[in-house]
Amino acid sequence: MRTLYAAKAIHVGVHPTIHILGLAIDVDIVTSTLVAAAILSFLVFRVRAKSTSGVPGKLQLMFELLYEQVSDLAASAIGPKGRRFVPIGMTIFLFVLISNWIGFIPSALQPGISSEILPSPTGDVNLPLAMALLVIVWVHVESLRARGLRGYLGHYAQPYAALAPINIIEEITKPITLTFRLFGNIFSGGLMILVMTTLLPVYVVPFGEIIWKPFDLFIGAIQAFIFMLLTILYFGMAMSTDHADEHDTASTGALTAS
Repeated sequence: MRTLYAAKAIHVGVHPTIHILGLAIDVDIVTSTLVAAAILSFLVFRVRAKSTSGVPGKLQLMFELLYEQVSDLAASAIGPKGRRFVPIGMTIFLFVLISNWIGFIPSALQPGISSEILPSPTGDVNLPLAMALLVIVWVHVESLRARGLRGYLGHYAQPYAALAPINIIEEITKPITLTFRLFGNIFSGGLMILVMTTLLPVYVVPFGEIIWKPFDLFIGAIQAFIFMLLTILYFGMAMSTDHADEHDTASTGALTAS
């Protein structure tokens, strides 16, 4: 009986919404996204105001270490031209990380009954999809700039013209896989917490959350890194004019992501 009751109590994807011009807007997801953007903006302006050429503070040191890691990754994947993609890589990593970790904050007024006030916005498919589409469109723009129209269209026929349909399908699936890799992992973490708060006895729930939450934080950090890594690799593949190098880069990206 308890299981049947819990099945009725767990609602997947239900959010408080408002309607503007016929569009349904999830208030909690939009609020969480804006909070994540505000936190990221605060950190960036804070480190800019406190930056020094002397002994760096903890926040500046964190940004410098992240900059070095993303710079090395961009240089190895793209080459000397990869330096200009370091800002987008850092922004994506930090924004996705903050968005993933917002769900760590307990914001439900009635755990197990009411929804979180600030859920992880990446646990809703709309934000990962929007980010994936932004990245992929930008990738194709850079590919056109690097290869020209003829080279851009011609790379779909590599290594053989008969493989053009498969190459096109691969490009179409890139934003889909990029979206669901992030969304699925973050959504499953939130769903696990919801299941525990609904099915487990009240006195067991805090212990379950204590065990699961650190693991959820680790998954959030890994997914932020993977999203950033694939973004850099996609730029490297798009700007490569040598098919062999592009194939090697794609293989490296697939191995790293898995």
